[in-house]
Amino acid sequence: MAEQPTTYGAAGFDRALGVLEFDKVCAMLADCAHTEGARRAALGLRPSDDARTVRRLQQETSDARMLIGLKGTPAFSGVLDMSDALDRADRGAVLSMRELLDIAAIWHTARTLRDYYTADREYETSIGVYFSRLEENRSAESRITRAILSEDMMADEASPALADIRRKMRSASGRIKETLQRYISGGYSKYLQENIVTQRGGRFVVPVKSEHKNEIKGLVHDTSASGATLFIEPMAVVEANNELRELRAREKTEIERILAELSADCAAHAEDIASDYSYLITLDGIFARAKLSYKLNGIEPELREKGVVLRRARHPLLPKDKAVPISLELGE
Repeated sequence: MAEQPTTYGAAGFDRALGVLEFDKVCAMLADCAHTEGARRAALGLRPSDDARTVRRLQQETSDARMLIGLKGTPAFSGVLDMSDALDRADRGAVLSMRELLDIAAIWHTARTLRDYYTADREYETSIGVYFSRLEENRSAESRITRAILSEDMMADEASPALADIRRKMRSASGRIKETLQRYISGGYSKYLQENIVTQRGGRFVVPVKSEHKNEIKGLVHDTSASGATLFIEPMAVVEANNELRELRAREKTEIERILAELSADCAAHAEDIASDYSYLITLDGIFARAKLSYKLNGIEPELREKGVVLRRARHPLLPKDKAVPISLELGE
């Protein structure tokens, strides 16, 4: 953030910013940012009266604009502040699949941004230092993305144990469905409300007409709202259903173990992740300024210690095709 000028009172300074509608310009800048962190930073910007700071910021904007012209706009999508999740992981908490994927996204974006800057580089820029400080961690990123397919799905290949459990689950489920198929397509089908196999409480059952409940020996797990249908687990599949339930419990335990392992790995790299996030937010803010510069057809001004000279300038909030440019000189 830029510092507030000290030559004006705070109230007067705020009034001046209000008259200039500076907040609306900041909102335009925030709309050009990809990350929530950079948007918040844009909305909180204040003008600076320190010439060195202003020149640095202007040079960063010009360099980012040059890079956009040469390489296109870099991608910052999916970069979230994961500090709370990392704090919990550091205290031994198990992170969710969504949180782990969001952490992997920070590593992925840091890696792609480094590649963006270093590919075919024939120049040095004032923002190169931010790219150089990004820490990529391909192995940790890959462990997460190989293990987790989505926020609610873990891959079989996440561990050999999980792959073995799921193989046995598929086998047990297949045996159950094969047995129940004989009920819905054979002589028992006339006792069923529908010729389908469904589940109740995680166990495979068939819908039996209530008046024929004694024709199919098994365990009743549920009844329809009307009472006309009983959902019965035939005795022929009870043992296989028990096996499947046990396998599901083992699957859950193994998934929790994998998540705990990945969470601990992220906690061990929390400092690097936080650093990456900070630099990504900084870069997103710089490129947002460059995109707004393109949008407004702006230029980098020559800065003077005293006086202001504007040549055919127009207010950034006015439509370009309707704004009447003005020239203005103030001071020496």
